[in-house]
Amino acid sequence: MLVLSRSAARAGTRALTRVAGANTGVNVQARTFLTIVEQGYEAWRLTLGSNPVKLEPGLKLSVPLLHKVQHINMREKSVNIKDLMGFTSDNVPVVISGSLFFRVRDSYHACFSVDNFEANVANIGTSAMRSVIGHFSYDEVIGDRNKTNSKLHEVIGNSISRWGVDCTRFEIQNFKPSNRDVEKQLELQMTAERDRRKQILDTRALVNVAEGHKQRVILESEASLQSKLNEAAGQKRKLVLESEGMLEAAKNEGEALARQVDILAQSLTEPKTTPSDADRVKALDALLELRRLEQLKAIASSNGNSTYFFGNAKGTGRDSYEVDNVERWKRTLLNQQRAMNSSATPL
Repeated sequence: MLVLSRSAARAGTRALTRVAGANTGVNVQARTFLTIVEQGYEAWRLTLGSNPVKLEPGLKLSVPLLHKVQHINMREKSVNIKDLMGFTSDNVPVVISGSLFFRVRDSYHACFSVDNFEANVANIGTSAMRSVIGHFSYDEVIGDRNKTNSKLHEVIGNSISRWGVDCTRFEIQNFKPSNRDVEKQLELQMTAERDRRKQILDTRALVNVAEGHKQRVILESEASLQSKLNEAAGQKRKLVLESEGMLEAAKNEGEALARQVDILAQSLTEPKTTPSDADRVKALDALLELRRLEQLKAIASSNGNSTYFFGNAKGTGRDSYEVDNVERWKRTLLNQQRAMNSSATPL
């Protein structure tokens, strides 16, 4: 066991060095007896420059001239890359700046695989930014920075992973043309692009209007055709219904005429006797003559000055019946009907 005197302990306590995050990334502590490894740090203790031993956070013992302690900050840190000149894929000179965020994953490789890993991470970020920006056009970087950030994160992460350091993300903070002349040219280009897009939109609008007019004419013609078809179908249906109505009316008139003939024929025969076909023919002729007489009366009672021509001098159109005979026949039928009615009346 190593025994220390009070004076040596006081000297070691006064000479104790705390890690404050120096710019070198790896903090080498002064040679003292006591070492404090703070939370968020890891330390490696070398014995005569070899045999590294990992020290966890806490109070540790080290012997001056024998041991050398290196502290590594394990927390996430960032490196600012300011005003870096570069060229895009369409040869536009630009000034770009951003922040590179990283974290130490393996403190052993951060101490012993690279000298001053923070400076080398910044150098890798600078060169990767120039390289990646050269693969994107100016409009692509302006339009989608996330794509550029993802590509930078991938490239830088693959480069520094062998040092035990992980690139957590990369954020582009500023991106602009390098001088005023280039900015004016880009403004003119953007104006021309806007005009071109406006012309395209105007042309599409005109095409849409013409297409709408075309569709309107087509729909109107189809509507007119359908209207005419509907009218024709309605007219056809109307004619069919009218013809069916006329047919039904003719049937009803025929049935009414047949009933009149039957009644008249029955009156011409003896009671309780079925009328013969000859009786029905006589009854039908009598009805026809009655209709002709009614027409003649209507013509005679009219106020018109028209002249009518008939087939013969009698005006009946038939030689077998004359007007006087018809009148006498009517009176005979009436007298017979009255006699039948009086004979059927009980005493």
